[in-house]
Amino acid sequence: MLTALQVFTTVAVGLMVGVEFSVAFVINRILDALPGDSGQLGRAHGGRMLGAVMPVWYIGSLALVAVWAVAGRHHGGAGLVVTAGALLILSVIMSLLLLVPINNRGKTWTPENRPADWKQQMNRWDRLHHVRVAVIIAAFALLVTALT
Repeated sequence: MLTALQVFTTVAVGLMVGVEFSVAFVINRILDALPGDSGQLGRAHGGRMLGAVMPVWYIGSLALVAVWAVAGRHHGGAGLVVTAGALLILSVIMSLLLLVPINNRGKTWTPENRPADWKQQMNRWDRLHHVRVAVIIAAFALLVTALT
């Protein structure tokens, strides 16, 4: 049963990392290259869509890691799992304090109501998101290592 939990947790976190990596290095670059207001409208739509899904995924992944840490506390790699959990906690804190406030503003913007500094705000979100992606990649790497 522990093995199934470990694999399921690792896959869930890995998929989350893949989505966030894709947003950082593929989707947003595509959106930023679109003509006119299309990129800003795409970011707003993405903010609404992923803003609804990702909190559940982050908290669910953290819960799975916590269960793995407790269930596997007497097995090898427990320290790695706890450290991965701490990194996921950091990613949630970063999200709540730094990224979500920007996302909540950005997902309501249209070409008619966006602020003059909307590009600067999106650039700040991108920079913070890159740091968050690095944190969750590190957590994922620790979970993979804990499997061995």
